[in-house]
Amino acid sequence: MDTAFGTVYLIPTPLSGNDMSAVLPAAVFERIKHIQFFVVEEIKSARRFLSQAGLKGHLEQLHFFELNEHSNASVADEYIHIALDGNDIGIISEAGLPAVADPGALLVASAHRNGVKVVPLAGPSSLMMALMASGLNGQCFAFTGYLPVKPEQRREKIKLIERVSNSLKQTQIIIETPYRNNQLFSDIISTCSSSTRVTVACNITAPTEMILTKTAGEWKRFCLREKFEIPKEPTVFLLLA
Repeated sequence: MDTAFGTVYLIPTPLSGNDMSAVLPAAVFERIKHIQFFVVEEIKSARRFLSQAGLKGHLEQLHFFELNEHSNASVADEYIHIALDGNDIGIISEAGLPAVADPGALLVASAHRNGVKVVPLAGPSSLMMALMASGLNGQCFAFTGYLPVKPEQRREKIKLIERVSNSLKQTQIIIETPYRNNQLFSDIISTCSSSTRVTVACNITAPTEMILTKTAGEWKRFCLREKFEIPKEPTVFLLLA
């Protein structure tokens, strides 16, 4: 690594409405104070996060660059020149950890190609916290990420990962856009074997946090009896066949 270059810092962000001091280590807030260049998924929410993190009144001195699902991949190689010129960069995702199921990975990859140091800062991972609290296999697991949007393709993918889970005794971790939570959940419990265990972990670290594990068969009966629906909030789904 060239010591004349800046450093790329990966900054974890909690769900909105959280007491950030209860979720993020003090070292994260201290590091943020010394960064002027931020590559973010959405500028408005990044500014709100930094204001709550102690930079209120200093936002006009900061520089923001967007990197999201609509960005051309080549823009990451443009942004990395900020670090090549000796400036530190902070990467901020919408919620959670940058570069995990997140376009920030493009900038991290560019940093490695260009010999720029990458430093991940400590913070909550909804994926690991959901796995910890699920009661499923924490020794062998896989992050499957987003499943196909089209229902037929999504159900086929669920069948596939259930077979993999059964073969390897491997916990499968899935995420979804919040407004599609219930479509995915319905497909999981209707497609999987009744004995497959399914965890729903919603709004982790928030006051409305909900983490429940039941078999697919139990979920069907529970949903029918309680008219249960998952809120349109950040949710992690896990299954173990």
